[in-house]
Amino acid sequence: MKLGVFGLNSGAVHGADSVAVLAPLAEQLGYDSWWAGEHVVLPSPQVPPSPVRPETPMVDPLVHLPFVAALTRTMALATGIIIIPQRNPVVLAKQVASLDVMSGGRFWFGIGVGYLEPEFRAIGAPFDDRGPRTDEYLDAMHALWTQPAPISFSGPRVQFSGVDANPRPLQHGGPQIVVGGHAAPAFRRAVARGHQWYGFYRSPEQVGQDIAALSTAAGQVERPAHLGRLGITVTPSGPLTAEMVDAYAAVGVDRIVTMPGGTSLQATIDRMTTEAALV
Repeated sequence: MKLGVFGLNSGAVHGADSVAVLAPLAEQLGYDSWWAGEHVVLPSPQVPPSPVRPETPMVDPLVHLPFVAALTRTMALATGIIIIPQRNPVVLAKQVASLDVMSGGRFWFGIGVGYLEPEFRAIGAPFDDRGPRTDEYLDAMHALWTQPAPISFSGPRVQFSGVDANPRPLQHGGPQIVVGGHAAPAFRRAVARGHQWYGFYRSPEQVGQDIAALSTAAGQVERPAHLGRLGITVTPSGPLTAEMVDAYAAVGVDRIVTMPGGTSLQATIDRMTTEAALV
């Protein structure tokens, strides 16, 4: 079992001073990956299914992760997740490629379609077609990372031609793609595009059901051979225990990404240290 850490771009430890302590510590403790989520805005007052209170600070992951890259040497740096249809795919392709270069090829591109309609409305992004839009944006980004110049792409929502985009990602073909989500389209997207599937706040029992759904999806869409086996990464809904590690391993989880952010820097350090010793 591998171990990652999530969410330290938000809450009480989101600031630079805290991250400067926590990122090197995570690497020293053996965490293999550092994950940062995103919400550009949150509904205020909080309404379901908004995950956190609107006053919760959350640093943009594409600003946060380069800071972490400069503090570390071996950990993978992952978005968990970027809400693809809320962003401009051409700009995002440049940001991702730049982050992969500046981190020495350590970036994992965790992606999802999003679920907060008020956030989409505030940004001015369409909500209803976010699934197909995500797939098209990923195709456009892949073209910018891999096609020889001059690069062209034509889709219903994205068109460009006669351009080039450098630097290209250090990872051949672009960074690893990690697909988040628990619905049938997300499972099919993970099979067709993902190096990993990421389940957030999932119990071992739920992950067992998710893996069965991924198996069903594998019979519906083709998985490119170069992607290899689909990795299974999960964030539990609470503090990690030895029993949970065993239960996740039993259903086929490859990596547990804990969420140790506490009400203070010391509380976060203590939980990171305790949970690292369980794996």
